Amino acid sequence: MVDAGVPGMEDAINAELAAHGLSLQDIKQVIVTHHDLDHIGSLPAIIAASGAQIWALEREIPMIEGDEWPQKRPKPEQVEQMMADPTVPQPRKEMIRRMSALPPVQVKVNRALRDGEVLPLAGGVRVVATPGHTFGHASLYLERSKTLITGDALVSEQGQLGAPRAQVTPDMTAASESVSKMAALDVNTIVTYHGGVVSEGANKQLSRVAGEMTGANG
Repeated sequence: MVDAGVPGMEDAINAELAAHGLSLQDIKQVIVTHHDLDHIGSLPAIIAASGAQIWALEREIPMIEGDEWPQKRPKPEQVEQMMADPTVPQPRKEMIRRMSALPPVQVKVNRALRDGEVLPLAGGVRVVATPGHTFGHASLYLERSKTLITGDALVSEQGQLGAPRAQVTPDMTAASESVSKMAALDVNTIVTYHGGVVSEGANKQLSRVAGEMTGANG
């Protein structure tokens, strides 16, 4: 399994697994692309149900385990400042208030992944370090099917691939370099966390986005 969604998604995940004749108890590993709450929120519940191991790129581990403050989560004093700032739109304040009220997720990572290693899963899964969206963001390349799972290193909408969202990507220069790195792969299908599957002309779309980002950051 790759990533675990927001808190409270374990029932929805279990229902999706059931449609394929599986359950949470069948999960053996969860590979975390990065530590943002919408990717690790349901990890504690999934671990409790399955006993699965958690794997992540080494740089993400301190933030997943709670030894380092999440990269993009405002600290309490920053939240207070934003709440008092009249220039911050009210909808954003409400979102910040809701997110800040959620307890941080802290789970033990069982295996530190390295850029370029090939995991003995699904015919070979290559770990591709793709920093930018977070310090230690990882994407996964399934060698047998030529499928690229990008987490938040890319987004898509109705089958059209796009660059990661700048407002939630602290280092767009690193993100651009990561997309160029992925564009060197031979890809049939791309799976983005936000937007879903890109299958039509995946290689060409990936090259297009890489070129656009290089030009924008050049």
